[in-house]
Amino acid sequence: MHAPLHKPLLLALCITLAACQAASRDDALPVATPGLAVAGQIAGLEDAQLLENDGFWPGADRLQIGARGLQLLDRQQQVLSEYPGRFEGLDHRADENGLLLASVERNRQQALLVGLDAHHAWSQPLFLPRTAFAIEGLCLYRDSARNDFLFLLGEEGVGEQWLVASEGRLLKDARRVRGLALPPDSAFCQADDAAGQLYVNEENVGFWRYPADAEAPLQREPLDLRRPFGSLAGAAAGMARVPGGLLALDPQAPALHLYRQTEAGWQADGVLALEGFDEPERISARRSRDGIELLLADERGLHAAQLAWQPEALPEAAPITSLPAAVETGPVPSLGDAADDPAIWVNPHDPAQSRVLGTDKKGGLVVYDLDGRQVQDLRVGRLNNVDVRSGFRLGAREVDLAVASNRDRNSLHLFAIDPASGVLADIGQVATPLADIYGLCLFKDRQGAIHAIANDKDGTFVQYRLDGASGQPQGELMRRFQLASQPEGCVADDRGERLFVGEEDIAVWVLDARAEAPATPEQVIGVGGPVYADIEGLALYHGARGDYLVISSQGNDSYVVLDAQAPYAVRGAFRIGLNAERGIDGASETDGLDVTSANLGGLWSRGMLVVQDGRKRMPEGTQNYKYLPWSAVADALGLD
Repeated sequence: MHAPLHKPLLLALCITLAACQAASRDDALPVATPGLAVAGQIAGLEDAQLLENDGFWPGADRLQIGARGLQLLDRQQQVLSEYPGRFEGLDHRADENGLLLASVERNRQQALLVGLDAHHAWSQPLFLPRTAFAIEGLCLYRDSARNDFLFLLGEEGVGEQWLVASEGRLLKDARRVRGLALPPDSAFCQADDAAGQLYVNEENVGFWRYPADAEAPLQREPLDLRRPFGSLAGAAAGMARVPGGLLALDPQAPALHLYRQTEAGWQADGVLALEGFDEPERISARRSRDGIELLLADERGLHAAQLAWQPEALPEAAPITSLPAAVETGPVPSLGDAADDPAIWVNPHDPAQSRVLGTDKKGGLVVYDLDGRQVQDLRVGRLNNVDVRSGFRLGAREVDLAVASNRDRNSLHLFAIDPASGVLADIGQVATPLADIYGLCLFKDRQGAIHAIANDKDGTFVQYRLDGASGQPQGELMRRFQLASQPEGCVADDRGERLFVGEEDIAVWVLDARAEAPATPEQVIGVGGPVYADIEGLALYHGARGDYLVISSQGNDSYVVLDAQAPYAVRGAFRIGLNAERGIDGASETDGLDVTSANLGGLWSRGMLVVQDGRKRMPEGTQNYKYLPWSAVADALGLD
């Protein structure tokens, strides 16, 4: 698959070669309704898909015995290429590299992916592992990073999403991304690549819309339902997407429903009676000069039609840059929503032996190396946020210090880090008056004292100066201040003696970090784009020529980078997507994050970013943390 297709083409799943070559026309089929002109019938075929380059792809009648396989045909129904086998179901994606096809091989009962290049040559097939359910339907989805996914629909409300190709090339081994809880009696789906949406039918209920992205939550919204809750008279079957519109079949009526995309969402735009059709279930559509070209499949075969309908496509929003995760850690020990906040400890003697500390908010603190391998697990209680600073006097020795917010005891939980080995040891707790301790960060003042700043869900902040001269950690409450609503993330700029705090649904604020200074917050950036609520983790990158504030914008699964100096110019946003080559899923629903500019060697020579991943995919599992080289962020956003 190296060059664009140049001819009008028709791709089909044919029952026999003769069925395609001798497909007959039934010109007696009446015009179904004003605005829909039926040109004729192609006998012996049930399924078809139109190509965007003025061709079309008819498919196989799965009830016919002796199918010859996938076939590529031109406008005159001449077979240009054929892939032998017995198949059912069909979807495709086309680009300058050629065509990517998906179907189900009936003899093997497995989903198949195969490519077709401009010379009509087929690639080696990629078979997905056999599923535990019978595949009732399938469809392809291509995300903004040009990763191709296959959705499989099964019986009894089960489904799966698989990563099958990247950058137009089939993977050597497909990867299961996630299982899907879908409606029962679903056999048809259609993906909208630009909008990142998946449309699925529920035969006796209606049509549903889901987010299609691998990192998206499995949430559905109704597009249309059966009467009296919607406009469907009988049932819901096949769908076809065109720019600005969606066409969907009610085979029992029979009728074709038209939906137009608006700024406010999808709205019904008409219903066309399909007189003369016998339970039409499958549809393919393509824009033409005069409207929409259609292929409609019913019990008698395939029918070509022309629809006088021209929905207006909405302007496409520019996609947020997606950067692949480079490393992922092992899972945190606890199940469910457990991982929360990381901190990077830089080994002063051997930076390659630095560590990533990650909280398990259901049980403790986990320590990972730079390859993501777990090296320690401290089961000490429900720790929410964690931060580190170097140079803490503990009795007669100097250690580095990690402090976490302990939600079991509403305390500051302290850990000594051996500067030589990076091994953590629990050294005790400092009580706080907070009723529901939540976020936490550390600040080291110019006199060398380390302060712990913790917050409560009610917006209360407390600042403690920590001291370990006696050999036991102690904390002196230095000041209290308040935000109007729930905060969590915070980060201190030691050099500038400033404190950035995130009020989750409102804004990021900055104030003087010194304990003796008035706590007067000034807004850095508010919620409303590019930052979306919830505002979660905050981190500072100290560069050679500029400092940057990194914000976890949880509401749209992105990370926003600002100049860390007034006027806090926005430098850009990015997402962390999957790494197809390394088999690492992306990151989403991120709570905490941390960043360092230290040269940790190799991939991390310009520093690293660590984020919590709220949805573990590919395969699904317990939450973990993702690493990204800062060089990737800097190059993508044009940072110094």
